[in-house]
Amino acid sequence: MPQSANSYEQLSNLNINHSLGGVTEFNAVVTNLMSKIQTVTVVKVVAVSGAGVSPVGEVDVQPLVQMLDGAGNVYLVGKIFSVPYFRLQGGTNAIICDPVVGDIGLCAFASRDISAVKRNKAESAPASRRQHDWNDGLYIGGFLNGTPAQYVQFASDGIVIHSPTGITLEAPSIKLQASSVTTQTGSFAVNASQTAQFTGGAGISSDGDVKAGSVSLKNHTHKGVTTGGGNTGKPNS
Repeated sequence: MPQSANSYEQLSNLNINHSLGGVTEFNAVVTNLMSKIQTVTVVKVVAVSGAGVSPVGEVDVQPLVQMLDGAGNVYLVGKIFSVPYFRLQGGTNAIICDPVVGDIGLCAFASRDISAVKRNKAESAPASRRQHDWNDGLYIGGFLNGTPAQYVQFASDGIVIHSPTGITLEAPSIKLQASSVTTQTGSFAVNASQTAQFTGGAGISSDGDVKAGSVSLKNHTHKGVTTGGGNTGKPNS
């Protein structure tokens, strides 16, 4: 049994029964021409480039639906290289969830040659007259994959952000608006008068300074200290 095709060209599905003439032969010719048109197929990612905080990258993919010739022989399809992948992005705002090797997704094929558009990222004439071709694919991920270990879940009872390692928030200013925040080690409550209270657990830690009003946690001083070992006064404001 043949194991691989020499190119991306769709194999002919004609067989001896198509030589009967008339409508059968005409249908066979039309079907054969249609088989050369690529639309959408299921693929597996075999390589990724340009991931992370960078312009959207590309993937190399392996089509998972194999080809048949007119005699019923199965042929493996060659890999498709440098396929742009989808990222949810508007301007400079994006959700970065890049594909990884082994992901299964869809590869959609443009109706015309998009190679010049990929290079220029602008309006461009097609570099060739090819149509619905293997070389003009676009990857959309997220089909037939397994259970995630890290995720953002939109459930009926709220939103869950889960990470097995850690969550980092980076911003010049972070504002938390909530009536209460409950942790596995305690709770952090905020009442209507904008005061806060933390109970239980290991507390709240910070590498920098923490202030209550104008009082610095790291640099405040005490008053009312006696040499005989009495109680200190409140921190100086």
